[in-house]
Amino acid sequence: MIRLSNEKLTVTIAEKGAEIQSILRNDTNQEYMWSGNPDFWGKKSPVLFPIVGGLLGNKYSYNGNEYSLGRHGFARDMNFVVTEQGPDSVLFSLIDNEDTLKVYPFHFIFSIRYVLEENTLSVTYHVKNTGEDMMYFSVGAHPAFRVPLADGSAFTDYYLEFSQPESAGKWPLSPGGQIETTPVPFLQGTTKLPLTKPMFYEDALVFKNLASNKISIKSDLTVYGLTVQFDGFPYMGIWSAKDADFVCIEPWCGIADSVNTTGQLPDKEGINALHPGQLFDRTWSVTVY
Repeated sequence: MIRLSNEKLTVTIAEKGAEIQSILRNDTNQEYMWSGNPDFWGKKSPVLFPIVGGLLGNKYSYNGNEYSLGRHGFARDMNFVVTEQGPDSVLFSLIDNEDTLKVYPFHFIFSIRYVLEENTLSVTYHVKNTGEDMMYFSVGAHPAFRVPLADGSAFTDYYLEFSQPESAGKWPLSPGGQIETTPVPFLQGTTKLPLTKPMFYEDALVFKNLASNKISIKSDLTVYGLTVQFDGFPYMGIWSAKDADFVCIEPWCGIADSVNTTGQLPDKEGINALHPGQLFDRTWSVTVY
């Protein structure tokens, strides 16, 4: 485990998956991350790479070859190497190997930099194409935050607050986890979405191109809350396991296959393309209070 700390927060990150395990406020011992209770969902903040969501039949095609890749890709289950470390920052790196090349035929360096500043943790994804061909990939976050945050409060005492009024439909998921072709009306010119557990009984709320660049988890009954900022991430998933005490706010550069996908990786909605030697960067952050 890697520990970052400053006067306000202590953050713990596992080498496996470079996954955030804890965001702890030092003065009150308040924990902001989900416990990872396997009875509901055993992860806390998996990193999604080189795909986001599920492929139709867990398969895709590239250059005439077919490959199999599970939901959200392989990075979340692999051990990253710590390549830089200080008291309030760390850089994890993952490099292609024989196993990744069997399911994903690209050479890459995928690095994640965590930086702690005051009461904010910033997370930057660096993707570098180290091969000789165009590289196609998606990347995204999946942090699960405790709800309720304060003892004595309930899940339904909390709401999501968008930084801009939103009139956005949600994109339904098929039973296989693919995106349907037509959105369902959902947000109607609002900045506030009250949380209920049945809201997630049909899987994640998936949005495309929100007007907001911040989503907060708040309650009128407690001062504890948090804000996720996600400039440059065109897709957003909001999810919880059935009846669990957490909410995931998931900025994505990429999205699950649609139900009518061709299966060809370069044609995939939301796919990012990198020329040889090119570098891709995106940063999201969580500020807790």
